[in-house]
Amino acid sequence: MKYSVVIVAAGQGKRMKAGKNKMLLELRGEPLVIHTLRLFVHDDQCNEMILVVNEHEIDAMKKLVGVVEMNKPCKIVAGGKERQHSVKNGIDQLHHKGIVLVHDGARPFVRKDVLQKLVAQAKQCGAATTAVAVKDTVKRVLRHRVVETLNRSELWAVQTPQAFEVALLQQAHEKAEEKGFLGTDDCSLIEWLGHEVVIVESDYHNIKLTTPEDLLFAEAILQERERHL
Repeated sequence: MKYSVVIVAAGQGKRMKAGKNKMLLELRGEPLVIHTLRLFVHDDQCNEMILVVNEHEIDAMKKLVGVVEMNKPCKIVAGGKERQHSVKNGIDQLHHKGIVLVHDGARPFVRKDVLQKLVAQAKQCGAATTAVAVKDTVKRVLRHRVVETLNRSELWAVQTPQAFEVALLQQAHEKAEEKGFLGTDDCSLIEWLGHEVVIVESDYHNIKLTTPEDLLFAEAILQERERHL
């Protein structure tokens, strides 16, 4: 089932403490953003890619993307002030009107079978997201005091990609812009519209590389995958 993807790579990545955009950090000799792009280059079901980057890094990203052997359109566009604005800039450039995935540029390990399940659910229900069950006990805290212990069986850690009918996601972003609503992710915009979002179970390897420690986890994941080739 065909889909488009908007890859968000416009953040500053301050928690990585690298002194530059974490998308440019190298993993196995290649920038992180290239690892993520190749996920979709190698998926025949992906028919177009929109890469949203910092406006000051457009030329640098074009050079990086130029080394990837592309088999489908890949457009680079400038991001906005917030992630939500960056996503809207990306979906505004879509040519196809079926299913669109919104994905973090810093998540290079999502599996192809998960992508297929996600797209199928979005086609059926309009909106779906990858997620994993929470493993730790989670407590709600106010001023460093525990307020309550949440029911772990009801808690999921949401990841990307998230998948949507293009028209539904466009409607959500336009309405949010009109009302000044800023969500925590794209699913929160869909929820705000009153539309349901379906969970597609992913795995714990689909990490977002955010802190220096995550680079160690990324290397371990690569080594594990190599052992199973």
